[in-house]
Amino acid sequence: MTSAVTTDKSARPGYGQLLRTPGALGFVLPGFAARLPFGMLTISILLLVQHTTGSYGSAGIVAAVTGISMALSAPLMGIFTDRFGQSAVLVPVVLAHAAAVTGLAALALADADVWLLALAAIPAGASVPQVGPMVRARWAARLEGSPLLPTAAAFESVTDEFTFVVGPVLATALCTGVHPAAGLVTEATLTLLGGLLFAARRASQPTTHAPSATGEKRAFALSYPGLGVLIFAFLGIGAVFGGMQVSLAAFSNEIGNPGANGLLYGVFAAGNMIAGIAMGAVAWKIGPRRRLILGYIGLTAAASVLWAANSVILLGALGLVVGLFIAPALITGYTMVEQLIPANARTEAFTWLTGSIAFGQAVAVILAGRLTDAHGSSYGFLVPMAATALALATLLALRAKLAPKAPSRIVNSSAPDSEAAAAAAVTVGATPAATPSQAPRNRVNERGMGHRVPVTVD
Repeated sequence: MTSAVTTDKSARPGYGQLLRTPGALGFVLPGFAARLPFGMLTISILLLVQHTTGSYGSAGIVAAVTGISMALSAPLMGIFTDRFGQSAVLVPVVLAHAAAVTGLAALALADADVWLLALAAIPAGASVPQVGPMVRARWAARLEGSPLLPTAAAFESVTDEFTFVVGPVLATALCTGVHPAAGLVTEATLTLLGGLLFAARRASQPTTHAPSATGEKRAFALSYPGLGVLIFAFLGIGAVFGGMQVSLAAFSNEIGNPGANGLLYGVFAAGNMIAGIAMGAVAWKIGPRRRLILGYIGLTAAASVLWAANSVILLGALGLVVGLFIAPALITGYTMVEQLIPANARTEAFTWLTGSIAFGQAVAVILAGRLTDAHGSSYGFLVPMAATALALATLLALRAKLAPKAPSRIVNSSAPDSEAAAAAAVTVGATPAATPSQAPRNRVNERGMGHRVPVTVD
């Protein structure tokens, strides 16, 4: 694993300092190129299948199958990545994805039945490369123990949101202005080229964790209870994305202004991006568990009043607030993986979270679509409300499982006080003190990259 780098103690953690991390741009730029197509996949499938079948319902089924198969395969891909390395997994995966998406496009253009398109959507979704979790794993390896890690999580959240803004716009322009299949063809091409470029950046890969020669078994990420709690939280976030996509489109049609959909979703995405940028620029003095719960309370409250909006201005304002609260919950959840999951299972953990967002989104698209068809857009907005309320209840009930476990260490009771104090300091991650009289007066931890940061109390 790449070692943490040292930086100036006086420098404040921020995006500039983050991107000056040695070797960072070498994986950030190709990582962005490889993950941009992710935002194009769903909308490209929707537009192509709707064009060939004339049915939004059929298109929604195929798109949902793609999302669910991706969610189910992502953790397995993460396990293989932790064991064999990113490049070893990514190269065959992007090749398989390009072939599967091309096959799906060909079947759609040949007017294949919906059930056959749904079958073809399974390998197309299952082979979506998990580039985002791989980039996060590289940051975690490079910045382990550093106060820059939350900044990296914020940066990745903004990057994800940017791909979800640019990707659909690009796919829509291609499908409507060039050819109905142009979006999928471009998605497959960019995934292949970007994925191979990212895989070639081997120097920044985290260390692989193959089974040891002693027969010691590797722990899976899901065996750590804190990850299960985060999965519930991320399912709720995915439901917000899916419910908003369907309900905003339906609301725009109901008011006779379909073009308002792009504006409303853009405002929602802008709120997420603004909050994500702010999250990375703030030096937080409360613990991540409390930040996650507070952010989720705000998200639940905002999502609970969407159904009452009866104008574009009001719905846009509420959508902006929802976006502002998504980023704190999302970023903090990703940041907590570094505390809750050991390094040999972090890529798997990140893929569980990414997959749970996709799964929540796919289920929400189906539920919100049915409610909208039967009762109107206001009922579709009930899906984000119910999903976030359930996730918040889970967070509050199981919040104790989100507390990081401090490593244990046996200290000889006969050892001198200075030795015991040093051992205790190692246990909690503080700087060892030679003697009690030399202990710092202020509660400060020396962490990672040379920063002195206040101890957070959660």
